[in-house]
Amino acid sequence: MATERKIRVPRMKLGSAGMEVSAQGLGCMTMSTSAFYGTPKPEPEMIQLIHHAINSGVTFLDTAEVYGPYTNEILLGKALKGGMREKVEVATKGGVKYTNGKMEIIGDPAYIRASCEGCLKRLDIDYIDLYYLHRIDTRVPIEVTVGELKKLVEEGKIKYIGLSEASASTIRRAHAVHPITAIQLEWSLWTRDVEEEIIPPCRELGIGIVAYSPLGRGFFSSGAKLLEDIREDDFRKQHLPRFQPENLDHNNKIFEKIKEISARKGCTPSQLALAWVHHRGNDVCPLPGTTRIANLDDNIGALAVELTPEDMAELDSIVSLVKGDRYATSTDTWQHKETPPLSSWKFA
Repeated sequence: MATERKIRVPRMKLGSAGMEVSAQGLGCMTMSTSAFYGTPKPEPEMIQLIHHAINSGVTFLDTAEVYGPYTNEILLGKALKGGMREKVEVATKGGVKYTNGKMEIIGDPAYIRASCEGCLKRLDIDYIDLYYLHRIDTRVPIEVTVGELKKLVEEGKIKYIGLSEASASTIRRAHAVHPITAIQLEWSLWTRDVEEEIIPPCRELGIGIVAYSPLGRGFFSSGAKLLEDIREDDFRKQHLPRFQPENLDHNNKIFEKIKEISARKGCTPSQLALAWVHHRGNDVCPLPGTTRIANLDDNIGALAVELTPEDMAELDSIVSLVKGDRYATSTDTWQHKETPPLSSWKFA
């Protein structure tokens, strides 16, 4: 069974610009944040978890300046002391800040530079392997923002450039300024909106795909039972339609069907959901997050799960019945991330 095998995580090429990462990453957000998924976890335990991930071959580590905010980068920086830095690929994100609990997206070149330099300082490293625009500023032409990132590459402060939640046209315009190595987007059994408009241009341009929330924000680990173990102010309970009472019972029936398939395949539901993402292409790197070593090991086990075309089709038919949108009223997604033409920008 996949749950019993000790698996060494293989390597993969991410994009066509030369970056190589572990075929499964580790999202570090939940280790430090209280804004979405509960209180920060004990630092020594999280450092132990990160070291366990690295020693298991999960070397692609994802953080951001707003996780905490700031504290997640500091945590990761501490975990990378003692020779660990040389073993990993560090991805972080900038261009977003929270003021009085409200998110502000800033693509101005001066802010992007300051953001990147702040990330370097908190991580206490000489360069960032993959630096994403966390979100796209619709007030600033993408060429202007990526132009500043290109300068940071030339200065050796970052090695590769990524975008998160970017529209197809934004991706094309950014890639024309400097090769984009990766697009980070939400992709899972029940989040499929990127498949028609975003995945094809990424593959056409040779851009890698990093799938965040590949376990449906934890739903595919335990279904509706997940909500029994999280706080009332948790982001999922408060804001995400699929977790609301009017949709939850229906969606839990879908989870029960996934449990049946996972039992038949000899794996856990989490492993089945992750395996589905892995089977979407060899250019896709899922980025599950966790704060428990047992869950990390379980996630790695997904790499041993083999799905046939018939398995994939069966899963697709089941999850097509999911009730509830991805967000309630959010415009913070790739569908709403067009930027002004470069001709509109007044250079200083």
